[in-house]
Formats: sequence, C-alpha cells, structure tokens
Amino acid sequence: MFQKILIANRGEIACRVIDTARKLGLRTVAVYSDADRGARHVAMADEAVHIGGPAPRDSYLRGDAIIRAALDTGAQAIHPGYGFLSENPDFVDAVAAAGLIFIGPSASAIRKMGLKDAAKALMEQAGVPVVPGYHGENQDPDHLARQADQIGYPVLIKAVAGGGGKGMRLVEHNRDFAAALQSAQGEAATAFGNPAVLIEKYIQQPRHIEVQVFGDGSRAVHLFERDCSLQRRHQKVIEEAPAPGMTPEMRAAMGAAAVRAAEAINYSGAGTIEFIVDGRDGLRADGFWFMEMNTRLQVEHPVTELITGVDLVEWQLRVASGESLPARQEDLTINGHAFEARLYAEDVPAGFLPATGTLAHLKFPDHARVETGVRPGDTISPWYDPMIAKIVTHGATRAIALRELESALVDTEVAGSVTNVDFLIALTRHEGFGKGEVDTGLIARDLDALVKASEPDPRAKALAVLGLAGLDDPMIRGGVTLWQPLRRTISWEGGEAVLEVLGPGTARVTLDGTPHQIGYEGGRWWVDGSPRRSRIVNHAAGTSVFGGRSLTLVPLDPLARGGDETGGGLTLSPMPGLVKAVFVESGQEVVAGDRLAILEAMKMEHTLTAARDGRVAEVLARAGDQVEAGAPLIRLEEEDG
Repeated sequence: MFQKILIANRGEIACRVIDTARKLGLRTVAVYSDADRGARHVAMADEAVHIGGPAPRDSYLRGDAIIRAALDTGAQAIHPGYGFLSENPDFVDAVAAAGLIFIGPSASAIRKMGLKDAAKALMEQAGVPVVPGYHGENQDPDHLARQADQIGYPVLIKAVAGGGGKGMRLVEHNRDFAAALQSAQGEAATAFGNPAVLIEKYIQQPRHIEVQVFGDGSRAVHLFERDCSLQRRHQKVIEEAPAPGMTPEMRAAMGAAAVRAAEAINYSGAGTIEFIVDGRDGLRADGFWFMEMNTRLQVEHPVTELITGVDLVEWQLRVASGESLPARQEDLTINGHAFEARLYAEDVPAGFLPATGTLAHLKFPDHARVETGVRPGDTISPWYDPMIAKIVTHGATRAIALRELESALVDTEVAGSVTNVDFLIALTRHEGFGKGEVDTGLIARDLDALVKASEPDPRAKALAVLGLAGLDDPMIRGGVTLWQPLRRTISWEGGEAVLEVLGPGTARVTLDGTPHQIGYEGGRWWVDGSPRRSRIVNHAAGTSVFGGRSLTLVPLDPLARGGDETGGGLTLSPMPGLVKAVFVESGQEVVAGDRLAILEAMKMEHTLTAARDGRVAEVLARAGDQVEAGAPLIRLEEEDG
C-alpha cells in the first residue's frame, strides 16, 4: 500500500478520497487553484500545492503541474476523482512515465471506451447488447440523414466524444434533422474539440440504469445497478440503488453483460457501464442496451456503497497498490435501498440557472450521509460545478429510504445562495416517483408542478419577518422591553409587513393584508394555530426560515438604487461567465425571442434572447469577455412613447 497519494481534483470528491485515505493511514496531498486557496479539501489534506489560476485550464487540467506537485511532495500515486483529467489517457501515460501510479484504469482501457462509436463496436464483439444506430466515420450530412431514415425516427444525435448531454439532440422528424445535426456538431466542437456524431434509435419511455463494475486488470465483478432515470436535460438529479422494478433475471443479465464489457478491456479499478432501458412494459432481460462506459468513479457511487457495504475508494486504493479484487461475485449482496440527491446552487424559477454566492449559513442533517466540499462562509465559485453537496440516505425498503431523503432535504439549511433544495423536496413527494414509475422524461413532463412547489409559503414568510425584526427568540423579546415599539413596519427587498408584538411568546404579522398569528409553545413555532417544523436563522445575508420550504428575506440596502429602469431594453448577464458568442450588432432589428448572445458559466451554455422587439442601440460585450453577474451586454433603443 502507498504511504502518500495526491488527489488531482477539488470539492466534495477530493474530500471523499481524503476521508478513506485517512482511514487507511495514508497521507494526502491536495492541489488547488487561486479560487480554492481556502477550500475545504485544502484544509483537510496533510499537504497542499498551488497549481495555477481559477480557470480549470490553468489549474486542474494542467497535468504537468499536477505530476510535478506529486513528485515534489513524495506522493507515490495520483487519484483523479471524477471530471477534469480522470478520463484523459494522455495524463495516465504521463503519470506512468513519471514513475507514479494512476489510481484508476489503464490508458488503453480509457481510450477504448473514450469514443462512443468505437466503444459500441467493441461491446458488440464482446456480446453486450447495443442500441441500433450508425457509429461509422462518414460524417457527411446527407449520409447521416440517410442513416437516420434507415434507423427510423425518432433518433438521437450524440457527440462521439460527448458527455453530460452536450452535443446531443433528439430529432422526431426527418425535416428537422439537418438543423439538429448542425447544432449538435457545433456544440460538440465547442465542448470537446471534436464535431463527430453518431446516430441512435431513440428509445420510447427510456430508463437510465447503470451497473457498477470493479476490475483488477484480469477479472471483474459487478456491484449491482443504480437507476439514474430522474434527469433534467440529461443531467442526473436523484439516483437510487437498486433500480425499482428490477427482476432477478434482468439483474443477472445486466450484471453479466457489464462484467463482459469490463473484462473485454482488462479493466482495473472502479467503472460504470451505462445502459438505456425500455421501460414501457416493465423491465425485461431483452430490453436493455449498452450506452457508454464511464472509466472512473461516479458522482453517485455512495448509493452503491450503502447497499453493498463496500468502500469503493478503499477498493481503488488497494487494487492500484497491487492487490487482487477484494471480493468474489458471490460475496456481494444487496442490503436495503439508497437514494442520492444532488444539492446545487441554482435558480430553479429562473430556469435552473447556476448561481454563485457566499454561504452565510450551512447546516446538514445528522441522519443522512452528506458529501460536500464547502463549509459555512465559503463562496460558490463561477469557475466550477455549482454542487454544494450530495445528500444520501439508506433504508430497509425503498419507501423508507425515500422518506429519509425527504426528511434530510427538509432539514438541510443553506443561505447566501439560491439552491434547488425545494425542487428536490418536491421530487421526493412526486406520486409517480414514489411508486417507482420513473423514466428520463418524468421531470420534463411535470416540470411546471415541480417548480410551482417552490413558491414562497406566506406562513414561513411571517416567521422570517419575525427574525428580520430581531425577535426570533422564542419568548419574542420585544414584548418585554420598553424601548422597542409594539407595532411597526418591517421592510425587506421586495416587500414589507406590519409586525405587532402582542405579548411574551405571541405576535401578529400582516402580509398583503392577511394577518398571521405567531406563537411559541412546546418547543416549536405555531402559525395560525398550526405547529411548524421551522427554524429561524439570522445570518450575514439576511433572515432565513428552514424546515419545509426554505425562505430568505434580505434587508433593504439603503444605498441600493431601486426599480427596474430597463423596460426590457437592457440585457444583463444573469451570472458570472464567459461570453462565447454575440449574434447582433448596433442598428440591427430584433424581435422578442431572437438570440442575442451565448454565455458560458459553470460548464453550461446559456442563450440570452431579446425581451422585446426593437433596434440594437449598443453591443456592450464581445466574444471572449469575462463578465460579472448583472453586467450589461446588449442595449436596445428606447421604445417610442
């Protein structure tokens, strides 16, 4: 076993690896960018080395700097985590050339699975079922259109070097194929430097079920399946293990196929075989097809760990140090059910835009497994994925584990940045999801209802008003002081209310003409005669109420300029990011909905459109500009009258 390892990553996965390394008595080295100088993973590691600027290309994608840091600190091996360089075979080769050990698969295995078309051909040879489609090298648009016609619509265009939904387009009619192809190729070229695509038959009511595999270079085992069907725009939201509705026959067939896939490339370490599954008529042993292999540890690996009792990072370290597989297939069993929810800093009502902010308050529940890379006071950076934490629960049954997840999310407290926690809570309460009736289209079909569930609760707002007034003590201190008025108006950004202190322990808050009676009794708040599972927290960013739907009121800034004076004529950057493209110029006529610019932020592209008809007066940003949130990008001429 090694004595010291370097983690070539950041955030929660770096912290996760450090936890297991510490359990095994290993010393750890962290690397960090300018933006991560004070990050949690840096504080946790035994040593830390600065490797560059905040942009990933200047730090976490600099393989030479990472290898030099390992050599300078005496680390014997490098753990890549996931993302960044974790699936870069050239980096693996460079690690080996430096005399270090890469804690993961060989460069050869990564290359074989790195391009979707080549991987599918290899899987067919290994006897793994593959979705009907075209995986050839001919990228002529007319040729691809003919292939789509032969496969039969609907079809899916997918970037050969893709991932995370980038370079992917669903086409339902042949008349839309040419435009979709051009769009997919353009996005693929931007994201991966490779515009090549493949064409696949689109599976109706698809489910995304993946199998965790682990190999030692000669043989492999599987650690059962995970269902990752609950997605939004091809991004996983909640994962679970095992898959609901799974039959013993299908589990055996999928597991055997996954092991064949891993052994076909002499796989070493943790990997995932992803399958697309036809979920129309239940799960069938002949209704799944290979989609791709992730040659690394997955974000959702904790749910597998909870149902198997296996520490996958420990297995990675042991196998990379020369041990054979720690268990045989017959030693592995499933115990109960587990869920993982991804808690993000994102503005759900605004279309799930990634958000930034300083975490003025952060508290996680004690009754769940939480993996995070941030602490109270940390800043969510625009440079990286905006994940705050993974909330993971386990129970004897699926129903118990899901109730535990709902409870854990309700007990999660975040202030200083908007999050998707209320959206996640709404998902745990979704009737179909509760029954296990899940497919990749569930969120899109019910999105309006799921987002609507995040609207502010007036009773929670009434409690927040109490906290904003400094009366969050259960005895409502204002009722027993002489200097504090018993009736006053409380204002915050976006609203105001009348607060009346009626006596010790009781108050009335009138919001929009509706009075709400507040009291404290039996260790909890009561609003309008009903008990509330609520906590009022005052912090640097304002006042928040947690327990149910979270809510934060921000005090008025007396120096802030009020009002929106743009009249829809000024397009502002909704977040910090990089201007990738500008589509208009001064004097150009636009209509509402026209594309104005593309902003890249947190690994995603966001299209900014015109809010109204008009003529462009000024273009205030150029492609390549790094802009802050609220920066003006495009200004339209004022409307007549």
